[in-house]
Amino acid sequence: MIGITQVLLVIIAVLLFGLVITIHEFGHFFTAKLCGIRVNEFAVGMGPQIVSFQKGDTLYSLRLLPIGGYCAMEGEQEDSSDERAFNRKPVWKRILVACMGAVMNIVLGLILMVIVLLQMPLMGSNVVARFEENSALQAAGIQVGDVITSIDGYAVRTDRDLQFALAILDTSGSEVLADFTVDREGQTLHFPDVKLNTVQGEDGTKSIIFDFKVMAIPKTFGTVLQKAVEDTISIVRLVWQSLFMLVTGQFGLNDLAGPVGTASAITQAASAGLESNGFAGALSNIVYIIMVITVNLGIMNLLPIPALDGGRLLFLLIEAVVRRPIPRRFEGIVTAAGFIFLMAVMVLVTFSDILRLFTGQGLGA
Repeated sequence: MIGITQVLLVIIAVLLFGLVITIHEFGHFFTAKLCGIRVNEFAVGMGPQIVSFQKGDTLYSLRLLPIGGYCAMEGEQEDSSDERAFNRKPVWKRILVACMGAVMNIVLGLILMVIVLLQMPLMGSNVVARFEENSALQAAGIQVGDVITSIDGYAVRTDRDLQFALAILDTSGSEVLADFTVDREGQTLHFPDVKLNTVQGEDGTKSIIFDFKVMAIPKTFGTVLQKAVEDTISIVRLVWQSLFMLVTGQFGLNDLAGPVGTASAITQAASAGLESNGFAGALSNIVYIIMVITVNLGIMNLLPIPALDGGRLLFLLIEAVVRRPIPRRFEGIVTAAGFIFLMAVMVLVTFSDILRLFTGQGLGA
């Protein structure tokens, strides 16, 4: 029975991942339609075509592999004389179409966050509720009722911010110190160099002990919706902070995950949820990871990298400023180079994922 359950969870995870890509392409699709752009094909899935039908100018198709999809617009890749072609539309409409895939991913993330919160018995906050025995925060002078607003300069607005701010602290030294800022009845108080309690794992790495609890937020329609918005914003901030840490060298290759690593993370999360809370717990964990993935996809696609939506957006913004389009040949060369670079990174990260699965170590940091 467990085997059947795990297979079902894998199928659900694959379908949800396909939904993430499909929603992204649907953002481009419906915006293109609203802007009067001809869409030649809207495909759900990739690979061989299973079924299709024509409606107006658009071919709608379902393809075999549930790992993506695409929205093929007239005049998107090459110049077209069709009045409804992408290249013939005003630059502001093309900018809108380029952005809406990412916007839809973040909207999907918000919806999934609502689903996650509805499954949780309690919703956390950033207000200290009580301390465990020998709590480092209590010893530093932080009190019950204090609102934690910052840890080492990272703004804390939700419990997810709180968890991330503690997770990224440097634990390589003999002591783990952090600067805390709290709000106490309207007064801002600073607690520098708080020595946090840690525990050492079997692999020698240290982890911070959460020796305090935060207050629960009552669950109503309004609080769930507000918390979903706040937590989605927290995930967006987390992605940007992670990208910054990657660029500055604080994160290495071992901190990245490709398709293999992502699948492994989803499997581990599902297994943990299955053991603790059964099928509902596993499904909730999968939904949460897919929520993080869709927000990641939305943000990553807006980066000004050729072959991504952000690369096209950059060319369109340049066109808007200089009032003439970038030569298609130059754009094509840059986009192709960007695609090759992204594929090389993906191969490297995937190889690191596989190496980590078999040896416990990636290619290095």
